[in-house]
Amino acid sequence: MLNKVPEVTLYFWIIKIMATTVGETAADYLNDTLGFGLTNTTYVMGALLLAALGYQLKTRRYVPPIYWLVVVFISIVGTLITDNLTDVAGVPLATSTAAFSVALALIFAGWFASERTLSIHTIVTSKREGWYWLTILCTFALGTAAGDLAAEQLNLGYGVSAAIFGGLIALITIAHYRLRLNAVLAFWLAYILTRPLGASIGDGLSQTRADGGLGLGTTGTTVLFLATILAVVTYLTVTRRDATELQTA
Repeated sequence: MLNKVPEVTLYFWIIKIMATTVGETAADYLNDTLGFGLTNTTYVMGALLLAALGYQLKTRRYVPPIYWLVVVFISIVGTLITDNLTDVAGVPLATSTAAFSVALALIFAGWFASERTLSIHTIVTSKREGWYWLTILCTFALGTAAGDLAAEQLNLGYGVSAAIFGGLIALITIAHYRLRLNAVLAFWLAYILTRPLGASIGDGLSQTRADGGLGLGTTGTTVLFLATILAVVTYLTVTRRDATELQTA
């Protein structure tokens, strides 16, 4: 296979953060605004994710629309996993944040033990791609729990939470480019933190002013960000600016 993951460019981070925001607002839109309920929303989005992921796994190279569709669906499902634990099972956000952190560490350990690398530039086998998508799902569930924990349970508010997570990402970027922090470590740290950043942005835009948001609503926020994602992905599909055509040895 050719490498199944895009190059990490500015486009990558723009789409990733927007996809995380959509994961937060779309889940709320389906669950609350359309009245699907948490259980039905989870079933529907879980089925859509499995269908999209199955198609992604069959491809032999990076195809932007398919890849980013899976990321958006995983973002929504990751949000729903945490919401089910919090709202249905009654698991405290601090507990779920800690549990997902441990789970992610175990996934990284298993991935490295199996493949001896965690680099996204080496997703050229089905096994590595399986590890990759499992990691992505866990980062989204963890990020949702951590974002909600900071913004709501710790009462930091959406703006302050977004500033904190954004600041941490900036520090990681500086450490990578100035202090030569390992590229793989820097990538995964930033990737994990973009989820709570996106969750804080999504809630901050969509929630009512009484709840500390800007009151744009889940519908408007979801449509705006999906339209932007579609525009950028279309551009990348045409130009192939982010393709990493690395053939296996």
